[in-house]
Amino acid sequence: MTATDIATLLEGRVSANLFDPAARLAAAEVEELVHLATRAPSAYNLQNWRFVAVTSPEAKARLREAAYGQAKVSEAAVTFIVVGSHPDAATLGARLRPSVEAGFMPADMVGGWVDAVAAAYGDNPLAARDEAVRSATLAASFMMVAAAARGLASGPMVGFDPARVAAEFGLAESEVPVMLLAVGRAAPGNWPQKPRRPLREVLSHA
Repeated sequence: MTATDIATLLEGRVSANLFDPAARLAAAEVEELVHLATRAPSAYNLQNWRFVAVTSPEAKARLREAAYGQAKVSEAAVTFIVVGSHPDAATLGARLRPSVEAGFMPADMVGGWVDAVAAAYGDNPLAARDEAVRSATLAASFMMVAAAARGLASGPMVGFDPARVAAEFGLAESEVPVMLLAVGRAAPGNWPQKPRRPLREVLSHA
């Protein structure tokens, strides 16, 4: 894929509301989307995210109720619950070990990163939640682009009851259901990408 291809993909990406309910994704396709989502960056390489792929009719029905009846939850081939986790210093060493074993991260750097995570987030629940949301949002963005590159439509949603989603799908206290992301084959009738604000309103130079 060229830079032009990527630009065209981004220019044409839409947040879909209408999905073909008969279309399905194979398990390998769902796994590939998650694999590509995890290429997103995260602070200290925390990788503090996970994805609940909701595909069964029963689970979709439960999630749709928690999402105020939005049809795309159950009509898309899969609706992901994109989950961010509060940073956990205790898990960081294991997540950094492959970088050390690959030879590009010095082993004596790991302890400093673990200490930094503990200091930054251990006693600061607001900062921990912010980091959970930030990491999961970056991963969801990667997933949307990966879906578009495969000819799939996606529709991110923040219209849901977080407490109910957490309870229904067994999220831990340290986990945040950041968004729902419906992915599947588009049905006719979706709007094109809505116009964006001009650059003069969003770009400044310092």
